Order: sequence, then structure tokens, then C-alpha cells
Amino acid sequence: MRILAPFIAALSLLAPTAAQAQSTAGSGPIEAALYWIQGTMLGNVATAVAVMAVAAVGFLMLTGRMNWRFGATVIIGCFIIFGAATIVAGIQSAAAVG
Repeated sequence: MRILAPFIAALSLLAPTAAQAQSTAGSGPIEAALYWIQGTMLGNVATAVAVMAVAAVGFLMLTGRMNWRFGATVIIGCFIIFGAATIVAGIQSAAAVG
């Protein structure tokens, strides 16, 4: 799970914001590439990885070798990955002055 931490942080930065709507000249291809990565990581890839992680936790429960910290980390990680855009929007609205 520690290997995925930088990817989770990067995904939270890729959420669409008002600052990205005012892109600078020449950033079109870079912005398009970042949105493609975001779509790929939050689409089928993230769903497949989340299903495998939850299945692994389930198998650990079945065999009686469940590490509760690992199980909680998997569940919280799934919520963070799939709720990244909502989390960032909430932080931005809380930090907005005005």
C-alpha cells in the first residue's frame, strides 16, 4: 500500500479545478495527457485493483489470518481513490475566501 501512496497523492492533484479551467497557452497537450491518466487510473484500472484488494482481504478473513490494520487500509484507500475529486472539491470550498 505504501507503493501506491504517491499515485494517490498525484490523483488528488489531477481533479478538475477552477485554476485548470484558466489554462495557459501551450498547456493543451499536457492537460489532455493528465486527464487521460486520471481517466485511466480512476476507470477500469482502479476498479480492477480495488476488487482484487478487497478480495484479498476477504480471503484473509476466510483463512483466519486477517490483519485488521491492512483491511482498514484497503477500505480507506478505496474510498480515497474513488472519492478524490469530491475530497479536493470539499477542501477547495472550505479554503475559499469570500
